[in-house]
Amino acid sequence: MTRLVEGDRDGSGLHVGVVVATWNQTVTDQLLEGALGRLAELGAEATVLRVPGALELPLGARSLAEAGCHAVVAIGTVIRGDTDHYEIVVRESTGGVARVALDTGIPVTNAILAVDDYSHAVERAGQGPSNKGYEAAEAAVLTAVALRRLGEG
Repeated sequence: MTRLVEGDRDGSGLHVGVVVATWNQTVTDQLLEGALGRLAELGAEATVLRVPGALELPLGARSLAEAGCHAVVAIGTVIRGDTDHYEIVVRESTGGVARVALDTGIPVTNAILAVDDYSHAVERAGQGPSNKGYEAAEAAVLTAVALRRLGEG
């Protein structure tokens, strides 16, 4: 017998934390708007925690998970420059939020944009389902619901 466990888009009863970097705030605010809009559509409650930059996202995500959130969305924007700093920030921030999920057992979805050009970030932060904050919020709800159902069986 096979047991299939998957989530759905009913976020009622879920509390989702959203940690958002203020660096490149014009873009991250649009990603945040997409995430909060999708969470509201799915019936989930949200708490927003602002941190200075992408490197602070893992600690913010861990704090939200430890505060009782059922899932966390990490939002940031890293734009390539002329130094190796880009690679360091992308690697450490994305690896850090993945580690938080594994360490806490709480889904942490990644809306950290890693782009070569500012215009690429703006494209990914536009309104609607192609907004990466919107996508990450939906993934957070789907995963949290699936994990909750896994524990029920």
